[in-house]
Amino acid sequence: MKVLLTATGSSFMSGFKKVITSIKQVIPDAEVTVEDMTGGGDHLQVNVISQSFSGLSRVKQHQLVYKALKNELASEAIHALALNTSTP
Repeated sequence: MKVLLTATGSSFMSGFKKVITSIKQVIPDAEVTVEDMTGGGDHLQVNVISQSFSGLSRVKQHQLVYKALKNELASEAIHALALNTSTP
């Protein structure tokens, strides 16, 4: 697990850990990186690498991640999400 931070503070780290935890609950083998794109903690670049994506279209891969982050997206804890998915 790798977290890239462009902002400091425990609230940012806590939010990033929640994003990673949420994704890993749905995709246990995921390697996840999170980067704050604006310094506000709600515009994120998330990269997810998982063998679970093998054979799935890019749309299906993204749907799995969106499912994992549905609460964060619904509450607007994540306002903008740039998402990259791939297999190892």
